Amino acid sequence: MDLLNRFVNRIDFDSYEDFKQNFKINVPEDFNFGFDVVDVYAKEDPEKEALIWCDDDGNERHFTFKDVSEKSNRVANMFKDLGIKKGDRVLMMLRQRPEVWFTMVGLHKLGALVIPATFQLLYHDIVYRCNAADVKMIVCADDPQIIEHVNKARPDCKTVQYCSVIGEAPEGWRSLTDDIDNSSPVFERPTGDEATHAYDPMLIYFSSGTTGEPKMILHDYTLTGEPKMILHDYTLPLGHIVTAKYWQQVYDGCRHLTQADSGWAKFAWGKIYGQWICGAVNVTYDTQKFKAARMLEIMEKLKLNSFCGPSTIYRYLIQEDLTKYDFSSIKHCSMAGEPLNPEVFYKWQKYTGLEIREGFGQTEGSVLFANFPWIDVKPGSTGMPTPIYDIQLLDDNGVPVEDGIVGNIVIKNASAKPIGLFREYYKNPEAMAEQWPGADYSTGDTAWRDPEGYIWFVGRNDDVIKCSGYRIGPFEVESALMTHDAVLECAVTAVPDPMRGQVVKATIVLTKAYKEKASPELVKELQNHVKNATAPYKYPRVIEFVDELPKTTSGKIMRTAIRKADEAKYREAQEAAAKANL
Repeated sequence: MDLLNRFVNRIDFDSYEDFKQNFKINVPEDFNFGFDVVDVYAKEDPEKEALIWCDDDGNERHFTFKDVSEKSNRVANMFKDLGIKKGDRVLMMLRQRPEVWFTMVGLHKLGALVIPATFQLLYHDIVYRCNAADVKMIVCADDPQIIEHVNKARPDCKTVQYCSVIGEAPEGWRSLTDDIDNSSPVFERPTGDEATHAYDPMLIYFSSGTTGEPKMILHDYTLTGEPKMILHDYTLPLGHIVTAKYWQQVYDGCRHLTQADSGWAKFAWGKIYGQWICGAVNVTYDTQKFKAARMLEIMEKLKLNSFCGPSTIYRYLIQEDLTKYDFSSIKHCSMAGEPLNPEVFYKWQKYTGLEIREGFGQTEGSVLFANFPWIDVKPGSTGMPTPIYDIQLLDDNGVPVEDGIVGNIVIKNASAKPIGLFREYYKNPEAMAEQWPGADYSTGDTAWRDPEGYIWFVGRNDDVIKCSGYRIGPFEVESALMTHDAVLECAVTAVPDPMRGQVVKATIVLTKAYKEKASPELVKELQNHVKNATAPYKYPRVIEFVDELPKTTSGKIMRTAIRKADEAKYREAQEAAAKANL
């Protein structure tokens, strides 16, 4: 069966231009991913494989769409029996256990809002999310650390009525496993006031930003994210048809793995919605701590056909002996989360024969730019715009910029609620006024376009370095540094300077071969390397060697944290100098 045909006007296109101009998504008025995708597969092809789960210890489990349908029905009945109803909020900290898929689909069927959360949340994070979103129930993985943090936070979570955990329940908790097993596998589609509709709220992500409290990003039955509450509606899964079919290039029966924790929007991008609409098998590696060699073993053993991961994952994979593994089953590789340095692209291609097709998006929406199948990859470019949004690069006055000029990434006519774009920053009028002041949504990111229409990501507005009148994007300096054998990872930021205002700083993690060679001589060598690889004015005047870079729990480098620490040191030095001159 080909479920995809029911939601799009066409599947095949002759060119990117044909795709951009003519691709359309059909949105049923009462679309619900649980009933209209999972249950349809379960009815028409019940033994169709849906999910393969494996972990660090070699355990492996397979689930069909019939399994997912029945288990999600049990979940919906369980929540309903506990008094969870349409519009209620459930916080989910399930790591990558199979129960993630069953719980999300079950809550979608019921009409309750899912709030995915990372397993790394601490007391303050849990309290903030629960109170900000009026969470009624918390559902957790069988992880002692998660249980400990939830127990500590629970007395201060004003609206939480129940806490549930996979397996045996500690005192005061419910057993998610027992409750699911004891619930009916039949759940009738709600009608009347309890029925869901395409533009009802479905999902809230707390954005992964690095400053301030998280924003809530509200999705209808569609999707998006940053430390605000980001609200999505039920059309979100349909927006991810572009993500899955035309960027990750999955297909019916394709075994696809996106490496992402269930707490982050990349999980929705790559591990459930668009992939299942296309009939793909979602493969998940449920790891306690990422091991590059173990991931390579899984890719070979399970005969993956499509793989997607952040640039950090690829940087660690190429440190392994790739000649030991058989990649012949893999047809497509993709990447998002942080820009991909060309050096990583070429090394991966050299040892696997596979290109990495980069894409770019936010928690706030489905993929914005991608290296779609009709275009040749330019390493370092995020590709070309998606057909479902009207995206423009504008200057600070809202005027389109010329090719080669850095502009703000803006989605025009966003107030028309294009499929896949978030509804609002929930309970945050200030954020809405700042980034969505009228009909257009300003993403807060910058990029430039080359004469062939390829988009080159520069960075968040706050990440762009202004030095002696120049605007320097961190990624271009990082890419130059990554071509040196000494550099495993790096983050380029602005550091205050009394003469230039700001200068370029590189914070560098060295490769194993150079761990003991950090020295002023290596600093000079790296500076000269950048001068020879890109415009000399971009070279890092300050270089610091560290054991690891600060990152969000979704794997993004926290340049803001580095920048703030340097600004604090600069202020302290200025204050000390002022006191010395008194």
